[in-house]
Amino acid sequence: MRETVFDRRLARHLDELKWLYCELYRDKEESFPAFAGMLRRCWDQRKKPLRDQDRRREADPDWYRRRDLLGMMLYTGAFAGNLEGVRSRLKYLKECGVNYLHLMPLLQSPKDRSDGGYAVSDFRAVQPELGAMDDLERLADACRRAGVSLCLDFVMNHTSEDHEWARRARAGEEEYRARYFFYDSWDIPREFEKTVPQVFPTTAPGSFTQLEDGRVVMTSFYPYQWDLNYRNPAVFQDMTENLLYLANRGVDVIRLDAVPYIWKELGTDCRNLPQVHTLARMLRMVCEIVCPGVLLLGEVVMEPAKVAPYFGTPEKPECHMLYNVTTMATTWHTLAAGDVSLLKRQMEAVCALPRGFLFLNYLRCHDDIGWGLDYPWLNRRFGFDEAAHKKYLNDYFTGKWPGSPSRGELYNDDPRLGDARLCGTTASLCGIEAALEAGDPALLEQALARDLTLHAWMLSQSGIPVVYSGDEVGQLNDYTYHDNPEKREDSRYLHRGSFQWDRAALRADPDTLQGRLFQGLRRLETIRAGEPCFDPDAQVRVEESGDSRCLALCRRKGERELICLFNFSGEFVRAGADREGRYTELMYGTPYENIRSVELWPNGFAWLLRDGAPAAGQEP
Repeated sequence: MRETVFDRRLARHLDELKWLYCELYRDKEESFPAFAGMLRRCWDQRKKPLRDQDRRREADPDWYRRRDLLGMMLYTGAFAGNLEGVRSRLKYLKECGVNYLHLMPLLQSPKDRSDGGYAVSDFRAVQPELGAMDDLERLADACRRAGVSLCLDFVMNHTSEDHEWARRARAGEEEYRARYFFYDSWDIPREFEKTVPQVFPTTAPGSFTQLEDGRVVMTSFYPYQWDLNYRNPAVFQDMTENLLYLANRGVDVIRLDAVPYIWKELGTDCRNLPQVHTLARMLRMVCEIVCPGVLLLGEVVMEPAKVAPYFGTPEKPECHMLYNVTTMATTWHTLAAGDVSLLKRQMEAVCALPRGFLFLNYLRCHDDIGWGLDYPWLNRRFGFDEAAHKKYLNDYFTGKWPGSPSRGELYNDDPRLGDARLCGTTASLCGIEAALEAGDPALLEQALARDLTLHAWMLSQSGIPVVYSGDEVGQLNDYTYHDNPEKREDSRYLHRGSFQWDRAALRADPDTLQGRLFQGLRRLETIRAGEPCFDPDAQVRVEESGDSRCLALCRRKGERELICLFNFSGEFVRAGADREGRYTELMYGTPYENIRSVELWPNGFAWLLRDGAPAAGQEP
């Protein structure tokens, strides 16, 4: 029989895949042939345009590392009503420069118990109000023709209690109870809870839920989200097939939601266990066998030391990309503190990582901002108390702190612990909302500068920059969720409001704040796409700026050198880099004879390219 492309790919990975599988499922090795058969079946179902794209991307393995990649994340319903609406708005997305589109959760889930779509009741069906799976496939086809890669969430850790498996488990079918963590009493759950931290101690305390029949099921996140038991090979096989089903609909990037949680072990914190990395490594090989044009994006909301291992190693890679979560949170801390010391330390750690590690960088997303900062260091360096500093940050960004321009709301506020997370759009957190309310042109100018500088900072980092839908036109907080009984208990809807197309229509008018933000951001993105110093293999390091309020980042590619300066304070600052020679500021074209002492406007920035460098595309 003629050897197929699938056979060659499987042969390349078979020994390691089988070894890892049998190590994980030692008493059920006989299930591996069925797993391999499922992979072949999924490859057989992959249509020709996707196989052609797989071959092109295999021939260009760095296709997703280009400096011109720009992402946007959005909610389908809020942005355009449904999937067909998103397809009809692809022209707008292309105008935004977007070639990586992340659609927030849209698979079928109970309307009143969905956690924003993260309680999936059917991995092969779309929420009816958003369309059908055929609509998703048509959108994916249109994105592919437009040169846009499509990203979709894949919720690995749990299903909705309304999922067929959960319904059959609740009905007493042992085969399906074995897909979850069922217990006849609280004895074992109480042992788990001695070592497992609570995810949502205020809104969903505990990690287990007692059902009507008295049995107890593990629910790490919310009572209606039942944790899957990956000790059961049937769970891994069926969830892998669900992942490949989405890949075969044309999804280019699979976001592995809550991946650190997927393996549970009594006596541990059930986070980042070795078996999690075994599963992630197997999923990477599965994609390289069946759909090598598809990428895995890991959602690991933890400190860098626990994030980096999810890249795997060069010989045995796991996720293709990860979120740069800590830098995002540290960026907002820096804006409130007006001091770059912690951000400088954070970036030194990021710059020390292998250049092959690819991060997604962002300012805001669908979720809240958690203050997972390096508090031991802040305490040693500045004497900061963790609880007091978190309270300061939350007071600052909710506008309670005297003189704060920010407008946000708390999420999961726990007065007992003095802890809470933060919600709000970039524009409102930067002060645009407050400036408009005050009718103060000077405050608005500084708020616009703050917003644009933060985006310039995001674009200066290595990796893929991702804009949250609405930020490109300065969309403000949406307080109408308070009047919606299905949303008012979840303050994250503050920044999940409907896209304001009437405001976006002003994006071409430079006399409006929408036009200034949109055109300013597009200029930054265009400069980034054309400047080799933003290549992923560029040398990047943090330098001394001469002022604790200003961060200096140096990016080098061959003979080209770009110095990026960011003033995180509301005051004029003189800062720079220890350099001889002339530089030109790329955003505004200003020449500098000396960059040792550059005047930066309050919350301003400068991208300074050394004069005399080879023209772009001609560097040695």
